[in-house]
Amino acid sequence: MHKTILITGATDGIGFETAKMLAADGHHLLVHGRNPDKLRHAQATLSALSDDARIETFLADLSHMSNVKALAVAVTQKHTHLDVLINNAGVYTAADPRTDDGLDVRFAVNTYAPYLLTRLLLPLFDASGRVVNLSSAAQAPVDLQALAGKGQLGDGAAYAQSKLALTMWSRSLGLELSQTGPAIIAVNPGSMLGSNMVRQAFGVAGGDLRIGADILVRAALSEEFASATGTYFDNDSGAFAAPHPDALDPNKCAEIIRVIKAVLADLPNTNGEIQ
Repeated sequence: MHKTILITGATDGIGFETAKMLAADGHHLLVHGRNPDKLRHAQATLSALSDDARIETFLADLSHMSNVKALAVAVTQKHTHLDVLINNAGVYTAADPRTDDGLDVRFAVNTYAPYLLTRLLLPLFDASGRVVNLSSAAQAPVDLQALAGKGQLGDGAAYAQSKLALTMWSRSLGLELSQTGPAIIAVNPGSMLGSNMVRQAFGVAGGDLRIGADILVRAALSEEFASATGTYFDNDSGAFAAPHPDALDPNKCAEIIRVIKAVLADLPNTNGEIQ
């Protein structure tokens, strides 16, 4: 059965490879990107892979929470049901690490944006739905002040903390919704795969992107992930695994969500959206 699947950051890297696999199988894809030219290219490429595939595009800069909300509104206006959300978009380094909302761009794109988008789109899911969040092998204890936009971190620290924060809220929300769905699963797609982010951050070509795309397709569609809500899959080991110990601490997870909600409540474009 063909699914309706939203993929963020789907115009290059692992997101694009994942979209190509899903399009070839004829799924209805909602493809997000922040560059209109790349979106047009992605739509043309994906549409040519299958006569069955339906490809829609959505433009948004996920470093701005107002854009995240607008993306959710645009999707909701066109669709009453969503089967899968793959929160793939991510940032490691940026010329200006501070967003207009006053957040570190790594926390904004890697932590806040997927949380806000997931929360806003929850009414479109039923119990069989899935949210797949791209985590990382790089996970470090979260500085709550940095998460709240106070202070400044280096690229590596900000990235690792943002990915642990993502993993923590994924586990917490996944367990909270375990009876009603959707399943929420954090996935490390594989270390040092050949994305633009890896090339920019580390100056290396990286591994085959299809390694990461394959596990994302499995997490989105396969039966092995159907009851995996609140879990963490480590594709470096090819198995479900324990995340950083902080993600297994319900009190620390609750603190992460408390800070995220407090920050979102203070932003004019998201105030009152998240309870």
